Amino acid sequence: MPRTSRTVTLVLSLILSGSPVPATNEASGQADTINAPPRVFLLDATQLRLMRQRIHDGDKTIAGAWAKLERDAQEALSEGPFSVVNKERTPPSGDKHDYMSQAPYFWPDPKSPSGLPYIRRDGERNPEINKITDHRSLDQVESSVDTLALAYYFKGDERYAAKAAQLLRAFFLDPPTRMNPNLQYAQFIPGVNTGRGIGLIETRGLTRVVDAVGLLAGSTSLTAIDERGLHEWFGRFLQWMLESKNGRDEAAAKNNHGTYYDVQVVSYALFVGRKELAVRVLQDARQKRIALQIESDGRQPLELARTKAWSYSNGNLDGLMLLARLGEHCGVDLWNYQTTDGRSIRIAREFLIPIALGERKWAYQELGGLQPQMLFPLMRRGANVYHDKQYQALIAKIADVSSTDRSRLIYPGRTTDKQAHQ
Repeated sequence: MPRTSRTVTLVLSLILSGSPVPATNEASGQADTINAPPRVFLLDATQLRLMRQRIHDGDKTIAGAWAKLERDAQEALSEGPFSVVNKERTPPSGDKHDYMSQAPYFWPDPKSPSGLPYIRRDGERNPEINKITDHRSLDQVESSVDTLALAYYFKGDERYAAKAAQLLRAFFLDPPTRMNPNLQYAQFIPGVNTGRGIGLIETRGLTRVVDAVGLLAGSTSLTAIDERGLHEWFGRFLQWMLESKNGRDEAAAKNNHGTYYDVQVVSYALFVGRKELAVRVLQDARQKRIALQIESDGRQPLELARTKAWSYSNGNLDGLMLLARLGEHCGVDLWNYQTTDGRSIRIAREFLIPIALGERKWAYQELGGLQPQMLFPLMRRGANVYHDKQYQALIAKIADVSSTDRSRLIYPGRTTDKQAHQ
């Protein structure tokens, strides 16, 4: 039984029996949690423990990255709280606790006097969407909690944990401000519908919140009751994803939307203790995602059909790599899975590498212009998995990450620049 479940069960039973609650047991449990590997799923627990020790030891090769992270955490101390109830517009349910957002690529129809129904202009974001603030609030709580939790884990400063806990309570738990665990009204199209399954892509960043809770587990600020409440919220949200029409529609999506649906389901399932569900989704992803989305030469046709084909190809590959990372917790190897005709995560990346290195021109549309460096972080992450000399030689061709980049702290191999090697 997890520490929080044991603690809650113990406290409740003692209260009901009229017995005093022994503080020493809780303190001991807290110390055990601090010393144990963090319960994270996308982040690497071993890497995090190593970096925490190196920060404690004053390792100068990562000093820049740690200083930047701590500056970000200091700024986050004055941010928020964030909530979906702050939006001016009320969802069709009449409840501002329901998340709401407008489809970004839909615009008024110039041929219609009212502009309705809106029509699609793929890749062109309608600034009208910013009038509804839920998406921005969601992004802000994800970013702030992630930053604060990392800073707390590395330094142990309870101020960071206290602020992260405050933000989590406001967004997920406190009755006046919490978000209802559904996306019924996400990415609606004016004049067409009140919400779509596609809107589930907007909560993909909540996987970072799940890991942040694991990083905060040793703090005194995030209580056992808080943790239980977060588990209940994510459990209900997961069930909504599995059972609702919007959720089922997104599960059936064949492109990047289906990929990130799986990333969320697996992450939340692991978080709430439904490992059998996580394993099943990961096993299905071999055929449902990799084999279906990737051609034997590495092309991702459904992403190449978009007006920002480079961005979407990179984005879906990122999602598949996140799934592969989650698979490491479940004994499902997606990193090395390959169909009989050669479809795999690795071949999808190899299709994009010559473009990123300037060795081949991009033959597809990319509104706003190609940004080759978009692939570099995925190449670096792949270097931690694929250790053959040919791939390592390709990595040597790309620029090293900035000395202040956070990835130096959270990804293996990110802290070994040329000077450190010497």
